[in-house]
Amino acid sequence: MAEWNELAAGATRRQRNPSPGRPRRRTRPPADPDRPVTPPSTHRTRGQRIRRLALALVLVLVVMPTTLLGIAYWSAEIPDPNAVQTNQIATILASDGNTVIAKVVPPEGNRVPVPLSDVPLPVRQAVLSAEDRNFYTNPGYSTTAFLRAARDNLLGRDDAGGGSTITQQYVKNAFLSSERTLSRKMRELIISAKMAREWSKDDILAAYLNTIYYGRGAYGIAAAAKAYFGKPAPELSPAEGAVLASVIRTPSLLDPENHLEQLRARWTYVLDGMVEMGTLTRDDRAATQFPVIIPAAAVDDSTPHGPEGLIRTQVLRELRASGISEREVNTGALQIFTTIDAKAQQGALTAVGNAMGGQPGELRSAVVSIDPRSGAVRAYYGGPDGIGFDFAQAPLQTGSAFKTFAVLAALEQGIPLTYQLDSAPLTVNGQKIQNVGGESCGTCSLGEAFKRSLNTSFYRLSGTLFEGPKAIANAAHQAGIPDQIPGVPGKTLAEEGGSPPLPAIVLGAYSVRPIDMASAYATLAASGTYRAPYFVQKVVTGDGRVLLDRDAAPGKPEQRIQAAVADAVTQAMLPIAAYSNGHALAGRPSAAKTGTTQLGETGQNKDAWMVGFTPALSTAVWVGTEQPQPIRTARGDAIYGSGMPSDVWKQTMDAALAGTPVDQFPSPEPVAGNPPANSNYDILQPPTPAPTPEPVLIIPPAPTPRQVEIFPGLNVPVPG
Repeated sequence: MAEWNELAAGATRRQRNPSPGRPRRRTRPPADPDRPVTPPSTHRTRGQRIRRLALALVLVLVVMPTTLLGIAYWSAEIPDPNAVQTNQIATILASDGNTVIAKVVPPEGNRVPVPLSDVPLPVRQAVLSAEDRNFYTNPGYSTTAFLRAARDNLLGRDDAGGGSTITQQYVKNAFLSSERTLSRKMRELIISAKMAREWSKDDILAAYLNTIYYGRGAYGIAAAAKAYFGKPAPELSPAEGAVLASVIRTPSLLDPENHLEQLRARWTYVLDGMVEMGTLTRDDRAATQFPVIIPAAAVDDSTPHGPEGLIRTQVLRELRASGISEREVNTGALQIFTTIDAKAQQGALTAVGNAMGGQPGELRSAVVSIDPRSGAVRAYYGGPDGIGFDFAQAPLQTGSAFKTFAVLAALEQGIPLTYQLDSAPLTVNGQKIQNVGGESCGTCSLGEAFKRSLNTSFYRLSGTLFEGPKAIANAAHQAGIPDQIPGVPGKTLAEEGGSPPLPAIVLGAYSVRPIDMASAYATLAASGTYRAPYFVQKVVTGDGRVLLDRDAAPGKPEQRIQAAVADAVTQAMLPIAAYSNGHALAGRPSAAKTGTTQLGETGQNKDAWMVGFTPALSTAVWVGTEQPQPIRTARGDAIYGSGMPSDVWKQTMDAALAGTPVDQFPSPEPVAGNPPANSNYDILQPPTPAPTPEPVLIIPPAPTPRQVEIFPGLNVPVPG
């Protein structure tokens, strides 16, 4: 016992004074003698597992979906009924504000909203009978439709039937897509429930009637009334309203042209439903006859298939460039006032019709008229097909019409119109250059060569200019020929890769659009002031907001060419219209230039031009074909710029300017090498210049050479 006590005492001392470096052990506290000891449980009971599983199912199937639905419900934003924008037609008008050029029908249809009061009550009741007989009492959604959608989605079906309420249908069409997924259906359910609480039932029904698709390209009750019965919505009868209500479910499968019997069956169902709803008496039901539906061919097609369709395309392009979005075009009920002058446009169409009538079918033409004082496009014709190719925007070889820019370049470099040029044929790199019909003036002035359009003289002129062909290209760009054409790779008036043009540029070998030729000549008409061409003058929304107004913010003019130079070029062009087979305008001066290009080495023509202007209007006319081929009249004669294009040009200009003041061109200020403007000098038929004495070459005396004495009395000159 004593030994045991000694050992215990030693152990206690070691615990109090543990040896250094040895970790001290923790001792477990003694067990409570009063606490009952139970063996640990190694398995949960069956009841506990069931309770935990039930709790998990409640969390997953009830709490979480309810929470998510609550969050989605409160986060869903429902706009005010008056703030919802529906697709509406935009109208493109001529500059007079009355003449309709074209209409822009949104891709999703021609919705024209009408108030609910304009829809007869029987028509509204027919729609409720067809689509949602409990509309005024339901909470905005159909639980059965939602469950059916969930079932079909889980089973992978894609043929689910109807059952959605009118509110749900409107939400799907106005805010959601048409995809058949459970998530989309849930969003539809949430938004419909919230909309039914925030909107009145009448507001929802009005929105639905104004946006739903009825077939025949008609969106909304107003368009549908026109498409099926040719009348406005307020004039619909109960029988007609039942037809429109019938086609809502499946417009293509109930089209009266191909599925009349199916439509009649659905129509009967709708009327019988109205009887069940108590909105139609049995006597009235028995007396109701199926109405007459107009043929689909009689429905107004707003797609512009005529020449005006190409104007529509240019207007829409300009609206986008001006920052007016596609949504604003589709929903704003826009009134788009263009620069097109109705009289000038009709004059261009008539001129083309007169000139092209009875001619070979492959011939095509383009006409563009521009106001030099503003850049406004007054007439535009790019072809007969409004959805076809636009030749007014086509890059085409201009022929001699491009010589105008060579004259401009010459005057800018101080070469006068009196400058003498040889007109004899010449050969360059094996290529013979000659004039049409072998015409020649011997050696004559630049002004005379311009009037006669002598190729040989102008080819020699291009070699005289500083920087030659590049100077001509620069002058054309100054006047308004763009550096690039949209959709065409590379730079204009240049070789591939942007290299300087070849001398053939002076003969119109490089491609330019008709609209650009009209614009560049307009710069000359405005004494060298360039104004970019445009089609849209003003845009106003249906509620009166002004989106664009050129009068309030006109384009900035650019003085690109010295006025004296531009006016001198104009003076040189004054006699050309009369010289070109007598195409002078009626009672007013004009400046013009013709042009013709050949088809390769065939010796036959493929493009013919007439471009000319007054101070008030610049017009470019082109005649050619879609595919490069010889252009000939019905009699087989070759077409030149002085022929058919000049006919169209004169008729267009005379019609557009009839009844307007006769504007005179300004007298040009003196330009280097030109006589004073107030003299009697004829710029195109200058008098024979007085002979100048042949210059005498004066050689100064040579200096006395330096000499070196090599012997006394003997000097020799030093070389050099």
